[in-house]
Parts: sequence; C-alpha cells; structure tokens
Amino acid sequence: MLRGIHVPLVTPFAESGEVAVDAIEKLAHHVLDHGAAGLVALGTTGEVAALDPEERARVIEVCAGVCARRQALLTVGVTGNDTRSTIRALRSLPEGAGAALVTVPSFLRPGEQGVIAHFEALAEETPVPLVIYHIPYRTGQAVGAATLRHLGAHPMIAGVKYAVGGIDQDTIDLLGDLPEGFEVVGGDDAFISPLLALGAAGGILASAHLETRAFTELVDAWHAGDAPRARALGHRLARLSAALFAEPNPTVIKGVLHALGLIPTPDVRLPLVPAGERAVSKARLVAVRPGE
Repeated sequence: MLRGIHVPLVTPFAESGEVAVDAIEKLAHHVLDHGAAGLVALGTTGEVAALDPEERARVIEVCAGVCARRQALLTVGVTGNDTRSTIRALRSLPEGAGAALVTVPSFLRPGEQGVIAHFEALAEETPVPLVIYHIPYRTGQAVGAATLRHLGAHPMIAGVKYAVGGIDQDTIDLLGDLPEGFEVVGGDDAFISPLLALGAAGGILASAHLETRAFTELVDAWHAGDAPRARALGHRLARLSAALFAEPNPTVIKGVLHALGLIPTPDVRLPLVPAGERAVSKARLVAVRPGE
C-alpha cells in the first residue's frame, strides 16, 4: 500500500494570500506524472496549522479528485492532540481519502503505553488505514521498535512514517522484524537511501517535489538489489535534501517551485517567513527541473 514515493504537497498561495487551488492541482498532476505513487494532503509541508477549516477541506477535495483520476493513493494528515478529537477528525474524512497520517501525540508525552492506547483506540474507529507519524524531535515522545511492532499487528494500522533524525538501533530492530502487512516509509529526506537499504517500502518526502523521478528510481533500485545505482542516487539526492532543508520546511521548496514557474508565489504564512534568496539559489543549483 505504501510502497514508492508519496509527496506531501505544499499549499501554494496566490498574491492575494488565498490558497491557489489551480496550482495545487497542477503540482499534484506534475509529481504523479513523474512517478509518485501518491499524495499526502495537509501534512507539515502543506502548512496545515496555518490553514482554516474551509481551506483544509478545499485542499483535500482537489487532491482527492486528482488521485481518483490517476488511481493514486491519497493520504490525509489528521490533526488532533488528544484521542477524542482525533477520532472525530478521522470520522469526518471525506470520500477519496485512502489513508490517514496521524502524528504521535505531541507535547503531552503520554509514554509508550499511552501511545499504544491512543492508536489502538483510533484503529477501532477509523474508516481508513492509519499511518503512524513518528517524529520524536517534534513531538517529544520516543517510541521504540517494540511499540511500533505491537501497533503494526493491528489490521487498520498500515505503517509508520519514520523520522527519528537518523538510523539508530530501534530502526534496525524494527526493519529486521516487521509485522505482516506493516510498512515503514522514510520521513527524514536525507536518510531515505539507507532506510530503503534496510527494507523500507518507500518515503513520504517533501524533497520529492523536485526530482520526483530520481526519488522513485532510488526506491526501485534498492528494491531490485541494484546497490551501485542506489548508492549513487542516494548520495546525490541527500545533497538535494540538505539544500532544500537549509531553512525551515517548506520555505526553500516553495522558493524553488516558484522560481521554476510551478506555483504562483513563494509565500508562506506566519510564523514561517520566506526563504532567503541565497538558500533558494543554492537549492536550484543542486536540483534539476522538478520530476526529471
């Protein structure tokens, strides 16, 4: 279900400050044209926290329409830091959502038993499969391999977006003994190649707005056992990711997409501020045209 590259779309803004709906559709088709297996709507890269409910609904609507026409998976980021509100958000998902990306509860630090209880409660109520978003440097909550393995045994938990900031012992333990039907997708762009080498199914990668096809080739190369090809691609794409994350995500990505004519402005919403010209120029030097 999660194999391949899934692009967490930015939310383009028009000069007026409104969501540029036409640009979302254009960008969605562009990355799917170049090999993406699916889209993620309302992720961190999409500045979900800065969108009002009507804007969020419109983003989902546009992405769902594109994915339906292209027979691609749409994963929707679901917000809510407590179990009850997250269940309500899951129950409210519109038609067209194929999976929900749900972050480990942040700031509360409920402990691993609390994380298990939270996701098991969600799994009993969700209308679509869940993808756990494990990003401890944002949430403040560590989750070990044993906890993820336990949750992965539930039939409504499809996988985990794994973004721990590197490759650690838990990473190796988890990928060495996955529950049947439970997939790991990389969420730290710079570490996607070694994660694939260890057995990850794919990635949810903001960097894949650029060079989408090269990222998909990286996945295919590791899955085919073509290590020389995969290593070369992985090193090059890690340099691209480093350039795109030189300033807070998605500011540099938006700057490059705007410079290439794929979105109408490089604008982000406060508290983010647009990337500096130097960072955007450096990223453009590393990247070729998006998708190529």
